[in-house]
Amino acid sequence: MNVESALTNMIGDAGAKLHTGRSRNDQVALDMRLFVREALLDTVSEALDFQQTVLTRAKEASGTIMPGYTHVQHAQPILLAHHLLAHYWRLERDISRMFDCYSRTNVSPLGSGALAGVWHRIDRKLVADMLGLDGITENSIDSVSDRDFVAEFAFSLSMIMIHLSSLCEELIYWSSSEFGFVKLPKNLSGGSSMMPQKWNPDLPELVRGKSGRAVGDLVAILTLMKSLPLAYNRDLQEDKENLFDVFDTVEASLHALTDFLKEIEFDRVRMRRAAEVGLMTATDLADLLTTLGIPFRKAHGIVKDLAIKADGDDKKFIRLANEVLLKNKKELRTSDLNFLKVERAVERRGSEGGTSKAAVSKQMAKAVSALDENKEVLERLRVQISAVDKLLG
Repeated sequence: MNVESALTNMIGDAGAKLHTGRSRNDQVALDMRLFVREALLDTVSEALDFQQTVLTRAKEASGTIMPGYTHVQHAQPILLAHHLLAHYWRLERDISRMFDCYSRTNVSPLGSGALAGVWHRIDRKLVADMLGLDGITENSIDSVSDRDFVAEFAFSLSMIMIHLSSLCEELIYWSSSEFGFVKLPKNLSGGSSMMPQKWNPDLPELVRGKSGRAVGDLVAILTLMKSLPLAYNRDLQEDKENLFDVFDTVEASLHALTDFLKEIEFDRVRMRRAAEVGLMTATDLADLLTTLGIPFRKAHGIVKDLAIKADGDDKKFIRLANEVLLKNKKELRTSDLNFLKVERAVERRGSEGGTSKAAVSKQMAKAVSALDENKEVLERLRVQISAVDKLLG
């Protein structure tokens, strides 16, 4: 109404014709879609920068061995690059979701009127084309009341925050003295108000905390939509605050964590030493016993008994393993136990998607290809929107 009033003041009665065949309901629904599609592309852009940083750090970490964990307990040795790429693929799914959301968002509700359509014979598709939209909505009632794309947008961004929070959790405990896997960048860390020697992982902690804020925005939007009768209801004006907030939160978090990840230092020596303790190659011993004809479940039991007897002593475990192998296959010699070294354990995991150097190299190539493809899609959509911006002046 303010726009119409301003236009009327500028050009006279012709300005009062602006609202012909229009309603605030379909206009606001359109504006929401235009905002969400731009916000999606801005978020994708930040996510791609994050992925590029992960790839760069993974390439730098080539050959660095670290402990792999399940239940935050030592499990099997892996490459640091392999672990970092796991976070890359999480964001890849997030980007895919955002592009899917974009396709469902990028349609025009304009011309639906208040709820029943409009009396004037307008060309809805012409306006959609002019705005760079891929088509028009099919039902005027649904057009003005649909906020699925808002909820989908909030969900997609909430999943990003869940994934970032997971990485932040790792960076936080990796930076502790107990782990010592990473050194915090001083310019992106905080000190203690009382303890002068401390450097705290403030930025990962803040991003981890903001994940709850993003999820809260999603829940607020879903709760708002629950039990709304068709068509438009005033309740829907309450979706804006949470929509804007989840976008601002995620965009800032992605940007900040990307900078943080660029600056941290991985302690490769500490990681390697941690990978050499905790009976990390016990599974390899069980796998070897299966090659001697022992069923895996039985081999698993044999190695479990050895682990219990070794009680966390890696040297004792090696000695007990040697005794078992000599008992089951006399021709094996102690030197054959080199297969229990962490390098050998890593290299044996050469299945597609595994942690061997060759497998990680293939994974890296696929990641680079996916990143390039997503950049092309983003650029194409950016050009489409840019053309509309020029049209609108």
